Amino acid sequence: MRIIRKLAVATALLTAISGGVVAQESIKIGDINHYKRMAAFAEPYRKGIELALKEINQAGGVLDKPLEFIFRDDQGKPGEAVKIAEELMTREGAVMLTGTILSNVGLAISSLAAEKGYVYLAAEPLADALVWSSGNPYTFRLRTSTYVQAAMLAEVAAKTDAVRYATIAPNYAYGTDAVEAFKTNLKRLKPEVEFVTEQWPALFKIDAGAEVQALEAAKPDAIYNVTFGSDLAKFVREGGTRGLFDGRKVYGLLTGEPEYLEPLGDEAPVGWVVTGYPWYALSDGPGKTFVDAYIAETGETPKNGSLVGYMTAQSIAALIEKAGSTETDALLKAFKGLTVETPDGEITYRDIDNQSTMGAFIGTTAIEDGKGVMVDWAYVDPTPYMPSDEEIKAMRPAD
Repeated sequence: MRIIRKLAVATALLTAISGGVVAQESIKIGDINHYKRMAAFAEPYRKGIELALKEINQAGGVLDKPLEFIFRDDQGKPGEAVKIAEELMTREGAVMLTGTILSNVGLAISSLAAEKGYVYLAAEPLADALVWSSGNPYTFRLRTSTYVQAAMLAEVAAKTDAVRYATIAPNYAYGTDAVEAFKTNLKRLKPEVEFVTEQWPALFKIDAGAEVQALEAAKPDAIYNVTFGSDLAKFVREGGTRGLFDGRKVYGLLTGEPEYLEPLGDEAPVGWVVTGYPWYALSDGPGKTFVDAYIAETGETPKNGSLVGYMTAQSIAALIEKAGSTETDALLKAFKGLTVETPDGEITYRDIDNQSTMGAFIGTTAIEDGKGVMVDWAYVDPTPYMPSDEEIKAMRPAD
């Protein structure tokens, strides 16, 4: 009898322990990103996610379970990203996908999501096609689109005397979309504008000397720059040395983001109109709260990637809570009109195109204490810069 009683007690303990483990089984999210090659963005992005996860899980998790991200590196290859996405969903138990920086990778995962019925929140890729011409019911996007940010810059450019414009952008989906959006919006606001040259360096393989020479030869009044990362650094240094920017207005998409501006130090451009993230100038509100928490947690100052990562995790936690489930159908229903409180204020995922209403900071570059910063900046609501509902419906495939 003693043996039976001991076995019964042991069985009860194992059942209780097992039940506890099941009750605490995490909700897994598959995150795919270019962690090695684009560490300047991707590592702060990951740290932003980890800060949000710590806060979410300390507050009780999601649906009474811990929220967990499984991080994988895509090597910057769409094919590799698709392979990883399949593994995350079928082998690792992820309930949805998120992440990606490069637009070509994001578009590949979006296509897979539509084919397989996976929910995908594109955190960073900015190509307009992602939610418009190639949009699908399973793909949603957090960051402000290329079109919107380019339209903000075009609005400023249209108020100047510049007529002759040159452009330089990486030769892939994000770059081509960014140039087309700027041209479309600027010509609409100022029809007499002409674009005298377009330069298309391969991503991360820029020959800055040749590009600067070609731009100078066209004698533009102003330049629209879409390069970023190491390409931006080379372009800024070569253009500065050769006087390309002297007496010319320059408009830079993403140039004001700390991950790209800070490495330039006292070589940072002055007077460029840019989109970015002036974390150092946020003095109150949820934006300041996030900055302080991030510095306290990581010992580092935040980058734009940090903000995007944090808001990605916030969005997914809010989504699952609203859905009350991790089933795909419930997540899709909950994503429509989802509102999330973030460091940038409340954002909403729009019904019409699955795009969030996260805005963008726009300002002017300057050097302070030997570092590049944004001054005279403002946080801008994206809604007035988006195409009309009718235009979006015409672009977007029927769901």
